[in-house]
Amino acid sequence: MDNNRTILAVVLIVILWSAYSLFFAPQQQVQQPVVVEETQQDQKVDKGEEKIKSVVINSKPDIINNQNEKESFLTVSSGYFDIKLSTVGATINSIVLKKYNETNEENSKLFTLLESPNFNLSTLQNFGSDGLYIPKNLNYKIINKTKHIDIENEKVNISFVASINDIIVTKTYTFYPDSYSFDLNIRITNSSSVPVSGRSNLSLISAWDKDSKSAMYTFVGPVTYDGDKLQEDKPAKLEESPKIYKNKIVWSGYSSKYFLNAIDPYNSSEQVFISTGDGFVENKFTSELITLLSDQEISLNYTSYFGPKDDKFLLAAGHQFDDVINYGFFHPLSKPLMVVLKFFYNYIGNYGFAIILLTVCIKLIFWPLTQKSYKSMKGMQKLQPEMKKLREKYGSDKQKLNQEMMSFYKENKVNPMGGCLPMIIQIPVFFALYRVLLGSIELRHAPFMLWITDLSAKDPYYVTPLIMGVTMFLQQKMTPTNMDPTQEKIMLMMPVVFTFMFLNFPAGLVLYWLTNNLLTILQQYLIRRQPD
Repeated sequence: MDNNRTILAVVLIVILWSAYSLFFAPQQQVQQPVVVEETQQDQKVDKGEEKIKSVVINSKPDIINNQNEKESFLTVSSGYFDIKLSTVGATINSIVLKKYNETNEENSKLFTLLESPNFNLSTLQNFGSDGLYIPKNLNYKIINKTKHIDIENEKVNISFVASINDIIVTKTYTFYPDSYSFDLNIRITNSSSVPVSGRSNLSLISAWDKDSKSAMYTFVGPVTYDGDKLQEDKPAKLEESPKIYKNKIVWSGYSSKYFLNAIDPYNSSEQVFISTGDGFVENKFTSELITLLSDQEISLNYTSYFGPKDDKFLLAAGHQFDDVINYGFFHPLSKPLMVVLKFFYNYIGNYGFAIILLTVCIKLIFWPLTQKSYKSMKGMQKLQPEMKKLREKYGSDKQKLNQEMMSFYKENKVNPMGGCLPMIIQIPVFFALYRVLLGSIELRHAPFMLWITDLSAKDPYYVTPLIMGVTMFLQQKMTPTNMDPTQEKIMLMMPVVFTFMFLNFPAGLVLYWLTNNLLTILQQYLIRRQPD
């Protein structure tokens, strides 16, 4: 009963506070505006400049009455994309990327990054609250009288305008040639005779299926970059509790395995609310409280990116969008490995052979360490009969056995850890390369040779995983060992386990592992031929 009373009291307080804010608060916060010159509409705002600009207009613009207008569309085309804009909410209805296909088949359709069968899934929805009330589905008029615009050598501005309750909204998109990034300016004008106050919101909407799961080592869901760290929020957890990021947000968006949708709010004081809805994830950018006097306006600026997670395009777009490429714990090692992989590709033109060359380079770098490791294991193997005698003699006295073993190692100049340490040093590099090959868009639909036409997909005939398993078995048999017979049998099961694991792994990963196995077998063969 006490809990029910407490909840009721909290609800009543919230209702009273909301009513007060709606009817009284805006009038009490009115201040004399500072008159500044209005900037040009198409001027791109730098990150270091003032992010929100208020201006006093000289004359009241005509009220736009277009609520009875039917929905119409405008398509913007460049060499990179086709973007379809709707007059309902002045939102983006669909985005098709021209340089990527849905599959690697010859007659595959172009890749659809975004498609909204209904308004709820259209993106870049803007709306206002309280005295700045602007509905999401407000009808706009397109100032540009055309249905299709081609972006060639110069940037293109496309403006939408609408009004509601003496509030005029102008929404302008600026598209650039050779870029997946574009700017958005939202100008809100108070054409009434009284001050108004409220908050402006912009929503990035991304389709999300609650039954879908992130792939291994590949996060799919909303991401937010705060200048220091990339924050990832699992959509399933957002269903239980939305996430709020306050201040100093560089950008926030939605990341899939190969693509990114993101927005950089120029005003660093904006808050980001991330939540889920019916079939979508919403990154909502909310401004600080805005108060507009009569005939005053405010300009809000954003830069967005809708495209591939490719360093070349992300760096060109700026705004630190490239920080979405994150290989986790192994990032410091993975990043240079990716650079080398691209270097080889630029000369060879085939990522399959680039992977082979990179694997050879890594093997050569660690060749001396591996050589030392195998020699140490070979030496330990020869001493096994003597070590067995010591175990039988001092088996009941562990302390004495350890002392005798250490003396034995010293006399024979062998190090029991000599075979392990060089291998341990190589493990971070192998995992770093593993992360690179698992989620790099460069390998998406990249052909190798013969039946392997997509290095990011599994081998359709499972030939390479089976060969990899055979080479792993041969490698295991050739490796000197100090293990007892039972342990040896267990280790010989590893090739079988790995083969089943790799059956559904991307062909690029299998190629890397197979190449590494073949090089290891070659090295072991050469070591065996060396005189003792």
